[in-house]
Amino acid sequence: MITYLFTGLFTLLIGYFVYFNAVLRPEVINNPYNSRQENFAKRVVRGKILASDGTVLAETKTGEDGTETRSYPYGNVFAHVTGYATRGRTGIESLANFELLTSNAFFGEQIAKELKEEKNIGDNVVTTLDTKLQETAYNALGNHKGAVVVLEAETGKVLAMVSKPDFDPNRVNEDWDALNQSENSDGVFYNRAMQGQYPPGSTFKVVTLLDYMRENPDYEDFQFHCSGSLTEGNYTISCYGKNAHGNEDLRKAFAKSCNTAFSSIGLSLDEGTFKSNCEGLLFNSELPLQLPYSKSSFSLESGAAPAEQMMTGIGQGETLVSPMHMAMIMGAIANEGVLMKPYFLERVETYTGDLVKTFRPAVYGSLMTKQEAEILTEYMRAVVTEGTGSKLDNMGFFIAGKTGTAEYSSDKSKSHAWFAGFSDTGESDIVVCVLVEEAGSGSEFAVPVAREIFWAWNVGRE
Repeated sequence: MITYLFTGLFTLLIGYFVYFNAVLRPEVINNPYNSRQENFAKRVVRGKILASDGTVLAETKTGEDGTETRSYPYGNVFAHVTGYATRGRTGIESLANFELLTSNAFFGEQIAKELKEEKNIGDNVVTTLDTKLQETAYNALGNHKGAVVVLEAETGKVLAMVSKPDFDPNRVNEDWDALNQSENSDGVFYNRAMQGQYPPGSTFKVVTLLDYMRENPDYEDFQFHCSGSLTEGNYTISCYGKNAHGNEDLRKAFAKSCNTAFSSIGLSLDEGTFKSNCEGLLFNSELPLQLPYSKSSFSLESGAAPAEQMMTGIGQGETLVSPMHMAMIMGAIANEGVLMKPYFLERVETYTGDLVKTFRPAVYGSLMTKQEAEILTEYMRAVVTEGTGSKLDNMGFFIAGKTGTAEYSSDKSKSHAWFAGFSDTGESDIVVCVLVEEAGSGSEFAVPVAREIFWAWNVGRE
């Protein structure tokens, strides 16, 4: 009996050892509180971070005196997504820390270097990032604060991710104190693409529309007359620029981004159903993301005041979302309702180019039916062909999307500019989400940024 007991315990121990090395070891070693990381760094020269085409985004240069310096050839352009490896680690430098400090070089070479007390060369990490798209997004955002996220709809690959204001990862040590001074309110280390929480403005009308469709099978019969404003009790909501859109069906109200129509829709929705459907789109939920992020929030409760219902219907009120989350919702629409988990790492190679590990696309689940995704795509296409996203029309390929102008303070003249949408050429299509802080309308400030990105991907690559 005792023999069986010890045999069982030994088998469990061996099983856990295998599981730890295969599954848990990278996570444990990547933990910033694990002192073993320093031991790895003493034995291995940190590997390179590469773009999808092999372009070097980060590498360690060793001086004649043996001093190692982490170098970032693109400076500020990839700052938040690549991160830095001094004063702690952020971005992909943190995500792939285990791989970068592991050497799978030829075994004989490793032994020889150990005997000579020389460091082995760490593995390289090839990311999903596209150098041209990243540079295009970075330049298009200009001097504005804000964020850009570009995903591949069918796989979840993160092709570009920009956050501004930014920093030079080559100078983190030198500039650390200045960048962290209390009077520096810009939050340069804050990744607005993942961690920013913004009112979604009219981009949220995609969500309101989906809920309205689900609650009203006869949604196609919707009719509304827009006079430029809508008053309920003592609260009034106006369309952007106080424009009066006249008689509208649901498609026109969505394409023209009519606030009064969607405020009216907000008043008609069941608060509990609305909240449930939003949580089905991952509001108030954990997101399947590999880098630090902030959860999006939706707080409309049963019995909410009419003013809150109206504001929620147009993406104002207490609703907050990150650009990455909005891109994920658009990705699900573009991918027949199925959300792919966003990911940043494509494969790991030895420093000589031998394959070590490949990362595959992974399905998160269905956020909506294929039919619902097709209907939303049709409405979003109307935004481009006849509505607020018309600057994206006539580019020579299909684009669908939604603009947004989100008020963020009691001063209604101040707003963030949004665009979220995707291209559909029948090949590798992209999702683009743009947030320009404190800029103005989405059609004026976010759409031109998106246009440059769509052009770079679908035309500039030819």
